[in-house]
Amino acid sequence: MKFSAQEEYGLRCLMQLARHGDDVSLTIPQLARLEGITSANAAKMMRMLRRTGFVKSTRGQAGGYALARPSDAIVIGDVLVSLGSPLFDDGFCDRHSGAKGPCAHIGDCSLRPLLRRVQDAVDQVMGRLTLRDLLHSEVDRVSKERGAVSLTVVSASTRTAER
Repeated sequence: MKFSAQEEYGLRCLMQLARHGDDVSLTIPQLARLEGITSANAAKMMRMLRRTGFVKSTRGQAGGYALARPSDAIVIGDVLVSLGSPLFDDGFCDRHSGAKGPCAHIGDCSLRPLLRRVQDAVDQVMGRLTLRDLLHSEVDRVSKERGAVSLTVVSASTRTAER
């Protein structure tokens, strides 16, 4: 799976808003500076995210962009759909048929089921993640995951020792 620059920049801008709090507004220049992207890119991302209901905008001196709903109510899968396109969808074969026109494997294709399964797995993971989930640092997330594994192992060995 590959994120487009648009999907990455959009997620990064949303994460900045979430880090600053659900009710804090940031301007386009602030978002651009914080994320190291151009103001034009930040403006494009915020326009797309506003149109799809993830952020709200306020005009004027104290204006800017803020999250339209709490960070734990923003599902990453929904954000990615609004910013780009899925890895695989029903029109995939039409867009990637090759130079001959219709795909030579239209009747019996072994790739289509594979791509569909990969897309289903991605959708399942992205459908469970919220913007708030992404606010934890990579180090925190890895240690939390390792801690959960360690607790499971300790618990299993403790139960065995108790028997």
